[in-house]
Amino acid sequence: MRAMYLVAGIILAMAALAGCGVNSVDVPGEKQPHQNANSWRVVDNFEQPDALAQWYIRDVDNQTSPYIAQPQVATIVSEAGCCRHYLKKAAQDGVTGNRKALSYRALPTAVKVGQVSTLFLRINVEAFPNNHSFGLSNLHPVQIDTANYDAFEPMLRITDKPESDGSINNGTLMVSTGHKNYARIGGAENGQADPLVPGTWYAIWVVINNRPAQAGGQTFDVYMRGGEFSHQQKVYSGGLFRMQRAQPLGYFITIANTGPAEAPYGNGGVRYDEIYLSAGINLALPAEVKAPL
Repeated sequence: MRAMYLVAGIILAMAALAGCGVNSVDVPGEKQPHQNANSWRVVDNFEQPDALAQWYIRDVDNQTSPYIAQPQVATIVSEAGCCRHYLKKAAQDGVTGNRKALSYRALPTAVKVGQVSTLFLRINVEAFPNNHSFGLSNLHPVQIDTANYDAFEPMLRITDKPESDGSINNGTLMVSTGHKNYARIGGAENGQADPLVPGTWYAIWVVINNRPAQAGGQTFDVYMRGGEFSHQQKVYSGGLFRMQRAQPLGYFITIANTGPAEAPYGNGGVRYDEIYLSAGINLALPAEVKAPL
């Protein structure tokens, strides 16, 4: 009889431990998409008077010559009759050598290990040529400054710069497929997407799976609306976190790069607006987004 109680106790203990595992997070819409316009938490919509006060703006590899202190362009721009957005450029036009222009801010709540969450934002390319990336980080400020590109986990990229292997990017949105690897998103007609059109706003939903890699996580899917996408469309499945550290994601992060003086990339800017975070797979437009898409 004692043996029977012992076996039963072991079974109950194992069940309790299984319930504490990384796959047991009970989040509405975690496994199936849901549409809840009111469940978004604002990261930043840039409508506050001191809109950049909560941002860390760092030029961590400033090789400008002659030297320019703080060459990064980080400014709030008002749109006529609408709203305000954040314009980011690696430096003013014609300036080279600002190789890692970082800007980042804390999320309203971290995406814990084991959780699925959705990041929403709007982007607008001011001009090409350029070299920009944005996404989420699981490091803290000093660590982000040191790691720069390797601070990213889910990472999306906008650039038309040539690569060291001779290939040339064309301005199509790209996603991380591992460390220093990228793939272009799919198009509205199931082929490759068109390059992003300067002056056009795009809405982006990034569904982030922060489970450990061995549990099928450290991945993300991307949905878009705008430009060639007249309605919301899934444009990439199974992007891979850059580093796969499997730690809580706590910061929204952007980086831009002028390129080296001998082969500059160009300093075209990217506009960011309406950055929100939601638990689960939320494909709704945040209720507070009033700007036209």
